[in-house]
Amino acid sequence: MSNRLKVTPNDLSAFWMPFTANRQFKQAPRMFVSAKDMHYTTSDGRKVLDGTAGLWCVNAGHCRPKITEAIQSQAAELDYAPAFQMGHPIVFELANRLVDIAPKGMDHVFFTNSGSESVETALKMAIAYHRVRGEGSRTRLIGRERGYHGVNFGGISVGGIVSNRKMFGTLLGGVDHLPHTHLPEKNAFSKGVPEHGAELANDLERLVALHDASTIAAVIVEPVAGSTGVILPPKGYLQKLREICTKHGILLIFDEVITGFGRLGAPFAADYFGVTPDIMTTAKGVSNGVIPMGAVFVKKEIHDAFMTGPEHMIEFFHGYTYSGNPIACAAALGTLDTYKEEGLLTRGEELAPYWEDALHSLKGEPHVIDIRNIGLIGAIELAPIAGSPTKRAFSAFVKAFERGALIRTTGDIIALSPPLIITKGQINELIDHVRDVLRSID
Repeated sequence: MSNRLKVTPNDLSAFWMPFTANRQFKQAPRMFVSAKDMHYTTSDGRKVLDGTAGLWCVNAGHCRPKITEAIQSQAAELDYAPAFQMGHPIVFELANRLVDIAPKGMDHVFFTNSGSESVETALKMAIAYHRVRGEGSRTRLIGRERGYHGVNFGGISVGGIVSNRKMFGTLLGGVDHLPHTHLPEKNAFSKGVPEHGAELANDLERLVALHDASTIAAVIVEPVAGSTGVILPPKGYLQKLREICTKHGILLIFDEVITGFGRLGAPFAADYFGVTPDIMTTAKGVSNGVIPMGAVFVKKEIHDAFMTGPEHMIEFFHGYTYSGNPIACAAALGTLDTYKEEGLLTRGEELAPYWEDALHSLKGEPHVIDIRNIGLIGAIELAPIAGSPTKRAFSAFVKAFERGALIRTTGDIIALSPPLIITKGQINELIDHVRDVLRSID
């Protein structure tokens, strides 16, 4: 890389940054110029410990050799091939490799380029599936309050984060929401999956009674809600949702964009909780965040329902220019090789108890009102500053960066999700950074 690209540009105005306080950032830029394993390097030469796997995606750590080499080799051999009516060998190899590690019965993969696109794809699949089976009245979608399913219109419609919805009109019609499962009055400082709240799944029966099952296509939930501040499913909650969906012929969609590929110490949250959905959305960890890619897993019966009619006809009128892009596929294969060789899809199970103890050692620190954890995910919820919501956590984010750690904040919650290669010593280091920050903010 040229030195020109390793310094802060003179003019930052052209780039309208996503999900960013643009004016604040451009007054005091925070620039990364390189990364390796567990650390970023800033434009002023400091090392920053990655406590968030980038944006929940760099599960195998940064600049891993197999991934880098796979991308370089593929770019020199086949840079792009159309996915409409054409193919290339590597995309079929990747689909087979993914099915091999998927929950039993999820035998087909549809490729996208992001979690948002995976969600849109899954929602369209669900509605179309019922139509091709002769139940075209099933068009209603059920999401959940505080859910995050990307930023496209379908995703924000079934999602339940107010700031992501309020600016964009009426969104999709025919959408309803289950209550979220955050019950701090009963579950504060739970270690792992909380005890209370499984009965909240029964609200789906209320929605079925209100709308009638014959109008409902699918329910979509994150097994563990990440971007809203790490909200865990109470014991038995996902099992109840599965039972109710099965009873009424409703498809269950798990949004595993965050939980997929080892984050909980199992390949997928479906494995961790022992609950298999009908459709599963993924992205992020599928390619270690290196090249944009997503993958939607579906059960065989859903795929096969479309495989009717004349063989020359397109069965599902949906797809993207970059679905199964060769370089993205190479990155994903290099990622899967890295996961396999280093046991990363299950490493979180081994580290989870140590991670839990380290996180909960922050109980009693200034401003902390709750701590939540599962696998290698953690949340430290802070009491908000009266009249200035989110300000305290944002201050913690900035101070952590200055002190050498990358954390993520949402509302007044600090969320942590380090690369799966983190060591116990680095867990200690990360938690010590957070502890110092908590003691330094107002």
